[in-house]
Amino acid sequence: MNPIFLFNLASRQLHHLTARQAVIAGNVANANTPGYQARDLTPFRDVLNKTALSMAATHAGHLGIDGPSARPARAAASDGWDVVHSGNSVNLEEQLMKAGEVSRDQALNSGIVKSFNRMLAMSVKSGQ
Repeated sequence: MNPIFLFNLASRQLHHLTARQAVIAGNVANANTPGYQARDLTPFRDVLNKTALSMAATHAGHLGIDGPSARPARAAASDGWDVVHSGNSVNLEEQLMKAGEVSRDQALNSGIVKSFNRMLAMSVKSGQ
């Protein structure tokens, strides 16, 4: 049986979403810190688009193609909606919207994994 990479991809997205949620929480925690600049991670779809996936040769006749390995996401300064007099660029409404996006993406991810898991279970049951 060949490995199923959907679970690996879903796991990587959950790690990314967890890191993004931590960055957003840090922004909210520093909402009143003078000079604090809001940070954010690159959305997972952009990270995935930039990642060169390498092909695996599973048969002697397959061509081997090597690509660069993926790098973990790094938090970068975010263009905040507005900067207050103290130099703080955290906007709580913006951060709450981003937290909602992360929550929605986590729910979608878990829904896809549950559906795929049920599909696998049904195929195993019907194959007996």
